[in-house]
Amino acid sequence: MKDSLSLTFNALADPTRRAMLAHLSQGETNVTDLAKPFLKKMSLPAISKHLKVLEDAGLIIKTREAQWRPCRINGETLKDANEWMEQYRIFWEESFDRLDKYLKTVTNKKKGRKKHETKK
Repeated sequence: MKDSLSLTFNALADPTRRAMLAHLSQGETNVTDLAKPFLKKMSLPAISKHLKVLEDAGLIIKTREAQWRPCRINGETLKDANEWMEQYRIFWEESFDRLDKYLKTVTNKKKGRKKHETKK
């Protein structure tokens, strides 16, 4: 069995599922309305499989109210993925800061040499 973070990133890897999440970010909607934009390109069973992947990953919560099947985003799962990614964002920011400092020292050294060469 995969860990929850692997399930999350697997679900987010597909553009259709990301589009579904984008739609749900506007608010809760039912499965029928959520499926409408995708019906020209894929079958209802394919859409259902995408929703199942999102649900299994914990990215959406799908409930049942009579004939209505409302779906909404589960923010906790996205929060967990964001917290995991945050450590790498910090790493890259620090790396870019170090690179920026290094490039400034190299640039300043070149400017100093050019001034020295111009005086000769």
